[in-house]
Amino acid sequence: MTGVNLAFLLTLAHTANDAFTNVLPVFLPILQVRFGLGEAALAGFVALISVSSNVMQAFAGALVDRWGRRRAAALGLIVGSTLMSFLAVVPTIWALFLLLAIGGLGSAIFHPAAASMVHGAGTRKGFGMGLFMAGGPLGSAVMPVIVLLVIRRFGPEYVPWLAIIGVVLGLLLFLLSPRQSQPVATERPRIFDLALFAGPVGLLSLAGTMRAVAFISFTNAMPLYLVNVRGFNPDSAVIGWTLFSYSAAAAAGVFISGALEHRVGRAGLAAGCMLLAVPLLLSTLVVVPGSWPYYALVAAAGMFTNAAIPLLLVSAQDLAPHAVATASGMLMGFTWGMAGILYVGFGAFQELLGLVPALAMSFGFLIPAALLASFVMRRNNAAIR
Repeated sequence: MTGVNLAFLLTLAHTANDAFTNVLPVFLPILQVRFGLGEAALAGFVALISVSSNVMQAFAGALVDRWGRRRAAALGLIVGSTLMSFLAVVPTIWALFLLLAIGGLGSAIFHPAAASMVHGAGTRKGFGMGLFMAGGPLGSAVMPVIVLLVIRRFGPEYVPWLAIIGVVLGLLLFLLSPRQSQPVATERPRIFDLALFAGPVGLLSLAGTMRAVAFISFTNAMPLYLVNVRGFNPDSAVIGWTLFSYSAAAAAGVFISGALEHRVGRAGLAAGCMLLAVPLLLSTLVVVPGSWPYYALVAAAGMFTNAAIPLLLVSAQDLAPHAVATASGMLMGFTWGMAGILYVGFGAFQELLGLVPALAMSFGFLIPAALLASFVMRRNNAAIR
């Protein structure tokens, strides 16, 4: 399989993986009614899936570097998509806890393995990584629309059948990916590499965490905002199309930024996109939901909020050539997971201050994220190819 074909296969796999891993937001209004949960409790479940699927990537990356990327990526996709598809019919809070805790681990294994395979696929790094990263938000965009459509027309008991998509793609990934995509490490990767966390890769992870706070707050709090503040029904199509518009544009953003980075430069492009996202995100709270201006602003906000991801990721990989999967796990997963943990605090703010002030506060995290990312990239320009 050529490098381009492998990149496209990994992109499809990434689309399926994130479609299932990030499906929780669309169920939050339903789960709130089913179990009588408040915003803080719901934020706790958001943090749980963030820890299992994202924080653990920083440590799963080291295991992938030892075990092998091809089989790790396939197994992670199959396990995650199968378990997460049962969120629609989860009967108890404890079952919900187990699904999120265990199901998220599949994604934690998949991401660093697949991102490392893209890094070694032979394509132009910015383009290949941008293409791969676009698959994640694309899956997150499509799944809410599909899930709500299945629930309205057939019932929630049919949602688990969607897992077939993830299983088939996982098998194709294992069978078609070349064996030479396995890692060849010059030194034995550490499960916890203190030097990576304390150095420039760690600083990029901090910037990525602050960026992810804004993204996670939008995708998880906007459905609650539309129901509790704007008065829409929990299964309203406006919720699905809001998440679709935001995440689909986010997919376009990472692809475009990955294609442009060799012309514009990583530091300026990453920082500029994050700064432009702030006023766009704030504007979504003042326009009428469901209108064309609303969806246009939601899409623009998603595009600029996510555009920095491939730029941060390939920079971290360049700075850690001896532990590419570990660095990938830190930027792809650890950042999202830590942001999910911080979201618990925003859940408390949502109950104390209200959804709108809490959302506005989370969007402001993009400003220090942009400044820190620009500083690290410019200071380590010689090492970033």
